[in-house]
Amino acid sequence: MKKQNKIILYQAKDGQLEFRGDMRKETLWATQQQIADVFGIERSVVTKHIRNILKDRELDKDSVCANFAHTADDGKTYQVQFYNLDIILAVGYRTNSGRAITFRQWATKTLKQHLLEGYTINKKRIAQNYDKFLDAVERVRALLPTETIVSHSDVLELVKMFGDTWMSLHAYDKQLFDRKGTKKKVRVTAEDLSMALTQLKKKLVQKGEATEIFGQGRTKDSVEGIVGNVFQSFGGKDLYPTVEAKAAHLLYFMVKNHPFTDGNKRSGAFAFVWFLSRARLLKSSLTPEALTALTLLIAESKPSDKERMVGLVAVLLGR
Repeated sequence: MKKQNKIILYQAKDGQLEFRGDMRKETLWATQQQIADVFGIERSVVTKHIRNILKDRELDKDSVCANFAHTADDGKTYQVQFYNLDIILAVGYRTNSGRAITFRQWATKTLKQHLLEGYTINKKRIAQNYDKFLDAVERVRALLPTETIVSHSDVLELVKMFGDTWMSLHAYDKQLFDRKGTKKKVRVTAEDLSMALTQLKKKLVQKGEATEIFGQGRTKDSVEGIVGNVFQSFGGKDLYPTVEAKAAHLLYFMVKNHPFTDGNKRSGAFAFVWFLSRARLLKSSLTPEALTALTLLIAESKPSDKERMVGLVAVLLGR
């Protein structure tokens, strides 16, 4: 186990390469000696493997090698060549030591899981939440029809949005949605939304991602009717009092009411993001993948689950 630039690199008993420290660069750098220590081999063996890896053009030298200032035990600073994670992995696959074999067994198992399941899980990094995490994945999957086209990775994006407490999924099961939210005036008109949707159509047609029938209303006042429903009031009070509730209902009505002959899901997702942007409540956690999964989740949901679906969206926005 070696430490360099706040990074500690070692091999766990199951063969997994683990590192602790500053991972802002999303990689790590190690000397030949550090790589040798990880796989339990001589430094000369590492040198030979690296030479062959670069000779075979398996990796590009300029991308995987770098010189850094290194303070030695004698207190002097030297320029030492370091190698990134790609080299470390490549050496692990070329080495025949017991540690390297264990590493390859772990790596193969991890790769197989990723290919078959669509994701991999580091149990230690989610520690006490591991069982709850798996439960969350299965619950989100259960919300989707068997033949859904939502991918595993998109489902996981939705899981991320539920936060660390996993309470949103419990709330979905029990229909215990918190009615609290952001109460501020965000007024939009059907004309505003229609103009925005027209610009969306123009861009999609230019890119070849839509045809002229995209966004054509089934009736003259299709968008106006939806906006009217979202912003309706009674006795001077909004039926949907929070911004989150309005956004959730806008998404639901745009997708489920099929106001257009084509492009209802894309138009609904766009209107949802457009409204949240106007309200300044658009969060980075609402990734394109999560938005796709959420839109398809609503599109394929049962009409009887309407209150659950809009409640779920509102909860997600409030986390």
